[in-house]
Amino acid sequence: MNGIGIVRKVDHLGRIVLPKELRELLNIQSQDGVEFFVDESKIVLKRYNPCCVICGGTESLFYYREKIICANCIEETSKYAQNQKK
Repeated sequence: MNGIGIVRKVDHLGRIVLPKELRELLNIQSQDGVEFFVDESKIVLKRYNPCCVICGGTESLFYYREKIICANCIEETSKYAQNQKK
């Protein structure tokens, strides 16, 4: 992991400002989502890219019961369910 030499303090509400240089480097725009991960004693931030929970696709996404599924997987699972009924 590469350090970039910038330190930020956490404010009284628990917020941290991401430096402009870092946002530009990772192409993070205002209102973009950021995911948080924990790796042992590290906090890892990643630009949020929604994707299908089944295939990982990123096109034609729909939310179903708080999960993201693409149109292709909806069609495939529907066909599979129809074949199981026969």
